[in-house]
Amino acid sequence: MIPRLKHHQPTEALYLDFLRSLKRAGFIGDIHQDYGNRTVLSTDNSIYQVLPQGVLYPASTEDISLICQLASENRFKEVILSPRGGGTGTNAQSLTDGLVVDLSKHMNNILEINAEEGWVRVQTGVVKDQLNAALKPHGLFFAPELSTSNRATIGGMINTDASGQGSCLYGKTRDHVLELQTVLMDGSILGSAPLEESELQAIIGHDDRSALVHRIVENIHHEFSDLINDTFPSLNRCLTGYDLAHIRDENNKFNLNNILCGSEGTLGFITEAKLNVLPIPPRSAIVIVKYDDFQSSLRDATELMKASPTSIETIDSKVLNLAMQDFIWHQVEEFFPGNDSSVQGINLVEYTAKTQDELDAKIENLIKIVEVYGGDVERLGYSVAQGNDAVKRIWAMRKRAVGLLGNVQGESRPIPFVEDTAVPPEHLADFIMEFREILDAYHLEYGMFGHVDAGVLHVRPSLDMKDPQQEDMAWEISDRVAELTRQYHGLLWGEHGKGVRSEYSPLFFGPLYPQLQRIKSAFDPHNQLNPGKIATPDSTIELLKIDEVPTRGQQDRNIPAKNWQAFNDAVYCNGNGACFNWNPQDAMCPSWKGTRERVNSPKGRASLIREWLTLLSAKKVEVASQLHHNTLSALIQWPLKPFNSLFKKFGQKDFSHEVYDSMAACLACKSCAGQCPIKVDVPEFRSKFLAIYHTRYLRPLKDYLVGSLEFILPTAARFPRQYNYLMNVGWIKATLKHMVGFVDGPSLSGIKLDKKQYPIAHLKKLKKLSEEEKAKVIIIVQDAFTSYFETQLIADTFELIKQLGFNPMFAPYKANGKPLHVHGFLNSFSRTAKKNARMLNAFSELGATLVGIDPSMTLTYRGEYPKYIQPLSAPKVQLLQEWLISQLHQISSAKSPGETREYQFLPHCTEASNAAESLKLWQQVFEAAGQTLTILQVGCCGMSGTYGHETRNRETSKKIYQLSWQGTVGGVEDMNLLLASGYSCRSQIKREDHIAVKHPVQALLNILSHTIS
Repeated sequence: MIPRLKHHQPTEALYLDFLRSLKRAGFIGDIHQDYGNRTVLSTDNSIYQVLPQGVLYPASTEDISLICQLASENRFKEVILSPRGGGTGTNAQSLTDGLVVDLSKHMNNILEINAEEGWVRVQTGVVKDQLNAALKPHGLFFAPELSTSNRATIGGMINTDASGQGSCLYGKTRDHVLELQTVLMDGSILGSAPLEESELQAIIGHDDRSALVHRIVENIHHEFSDLINDTFPSLNRCLTGYDLAHIRDENNKFNLNNILCGSEGTLGFITEAKLNVLPIPPRSAIVIVKYDDFQSSLRDATELMKASPTSIETIDSKVLNLAMQDFIWHQVEEFFPGNDSSVQGINLVEYTAKTQDELDAKIENLIKIVEVYGGDVERLGYSVAQGNDAVKRIWAMRKRAVGLLGNVQGESRPIPFVEDTAVPPEHLADFIMEFREILDAYHLEYGMFGHVDAGVLHVRPSLDMKDPQQEDMAWEISDRVAELTRQYHGLLWGEHGKGVRSEYSPLFFGPLYPQLQRIKSAFDPHNQLNPGKIATPDSTIELLKIDEVPTRGQQDRNIPAKNWQAFNDAVYCNGNGACFNWNPQDAMCPSWKGTRERVNSPKGRASLIREWLTLLSAKKVEVASQLHHNTLSALIQWPLKPFNSLFKKFGQKDFSHEVYDSMAACLACKSCAGQCPIKVDVPEFRSKFLAIYHTRYLRPLKDYLVGSLEFILPTAARFPRQYNYLMNVGWIKATLKHMVGFVDGPSLSGIKLDKKQYPIAHLKKLKKLSEEEKAKVIIIVQDAFTSYFETQLIADTFELIKQLGFNPMFAPYKANGKPLHVHGFLNSFSRTAKKNARMLNAFSELGATLVGIDPSMTLTYRGEYPKYIQPLSAPKVQLLQEWLISQLHQISSAKSPGETREYQFLPHCTEASNAAESLKLWQQVFEAAGQTLTILQVGCCGMSGTYGHETRNRETSKKIYQLSWQGTVGGVEDMNLLLASGYSCRSQIKREDHIAVKHPVQALLNILSHTIS
């Protein structure tokens, strides 16, 4: 039995007092001082981990003003504040041991769009892709592009002065900032915009904090302009944060925004922004140029720039090969014909234009360069991707490059600590050659990608930061790369911000560093805003050091290898934050989108598991032994569970409860397992956690109900009327809802299939068949939910297979076990899966083909079975479309020249994430039948098995459905043409919109039956 876990770093008294005082002062946002939220916000996408004292989610600028006013009081001048947006920083920009102030949860509204004048006003918690989705109907977009655009906030972009692909044309974030609203540390609100001289003098004449900061910054410009010009190199990725070189803009206007952009929350809380937006280019294309070595792709960038592209991005073979193993590849493989191991680097050369003729001329100009002799650069060929859709797909693949680098085997993982250098583009190839020499001297693996047109390359060496010697190696490499970058007249921070790597600020700012301190002191005299980063208020206070801030590796080395390996589905999460995806039409992660609680995300859950393992390891608990306890140990432990659960009910603290609440909110949809670049598999480690948690605490009754459903239903199906009646009796429904935790369960279909018409497969009979007859046998693998709640569907599947000339049979019903796995009954799941696998494998060995109807249940044979049925092999059960694709000739032969109809298809989220390539097979099948099938882009429906039927999840389930599916379903004109492959999806549509939706098989049967008749 696991022990009760107390977190080892409680919130300090000063901060508890501050949080109580803040609530009394009228703060209306969310205040979290629980250990779970603090743990989840202790990491970002960097190598560091710093536990905050608490987390604040302000609801408005007024809330932030209250925070600052209170913190400026003498009694709270030791309180530290750090703004946070998407939490995607690679240099620990938003990590703090004080209070995290997260603007993304509530302050995420688009306030005004002025399409005529080309600007937009937003709160800074707005996500970049969210903003561009709102601008798209106006034909506009916010230009600075980054790989994390689906979760990075506008505030985060401003605070790091972010840029990325296309920066040579579009510049950096600050180039598009018109006005900012910033809350200063005294609670006052500063409005900043480019100022004429008279406007500047009017502000300086006042006696307040705004006047002080304007006066200090203008004095620095006046006194040190010559030194500033001599110090900073002329780069596309010029100085970010406290940008002394651009105090005056190109029109000689005083522009405080150029100081604030890139300041990383060290000067104030930027709460609103007025931004310049641009027309979306009507035409675009990408020319993909391939090389036999990566160095050639770097050297060739300078030559390719002569053709004036919009951008050039480079990817090395390591990243390219990782992409080829990812679900994203099926979306772009058509643009990489004949790709093989000889390709060691590619350049993605983008063009945009107003007309197709203009675009074609630009591409032709580039091709002329590509097709001629390239000196010492050998090009292996090129391909062209035309159209905005194609370009979007390729950039989506490129955007995943950052996360994909972390998806490798072993303990050494590519990590960000030297990845953001910027040098003059003409020197990039030579710079990288020396960079590689440094890494090769340490015998390290590494991946590279970046913006060669701007001289920026992201390099992630592979290290195991749990190893103290490799950690020391990281600091040595960091120092050497900093010196190398300075020698090439570059900057260490090309686009991802400074954060902890501000240690090198004095090296690059030189004699101007004291001027940064003057600016910091004017804005934040008591060093309360994200201290130790970029600059300190005076020379008595030091910057943070890269080797003195706690790292994740330092904590992880406290977890023994056995505990680490037992939960490797969680612990390798690198914090890239892809699960914070804003887009409701993307599957990952529904519980995050439905609650906006970071603890309810794959990253959050992985963080909680790591901390839970750390606390257990400190108590010498070996979790692997807890996963498969025997019956005797379970009986010995059981009598203590009621007492432990009673103590829990009366408020006994145990960090395990916080982890449990997060896991219970997971839909187990497996979108994370398919879409997370690191393949963080929450349902897998969730089931392990639940198995261990319930060695100490009683299970809710609904777990036993859900886990036993597959075993109960065959008996219940004998009495469908009685079962359905009882399930709708008022007092029984109330009991299920309030005592068991289960609401509005589905009704049995009541259809009984005649076994003569719909035969059950028998091994003895199959053995007697000839090999030719066996090849015609298609065995439909039943699942409880389709067989008993949608019996007509399995009958229709049988009829379709029969019409295609095969001999269909049903496999004898046996429980699949997925509900057992979802709820952590791992021993029972293993036994159930082995029994089912033995039966199904026996059919396969005779030459019969196995097909499953429900995607989620069918994919369990590929996902969970191999881990739990060893030494048995997992049965090879095909998705229906995977079998149907082999029957295109029969389907095409059966079609008639009748009316072509356009069907709309809603895929199951597990299917879309974990078998994405199979969705296109449905389109090919329908095309063979003379029909068209459009795959609708939707996220999760919110049901996901029985999740939506659980009382505690009912409202979240409904909200998730409203985020994505409800609008899509409502937009379909003819419901007879709407199809859905998942049982739970069809159930959710029926519950929320009272619409009965068919399975694709039923539409095909109707088409072919009509043809044949």
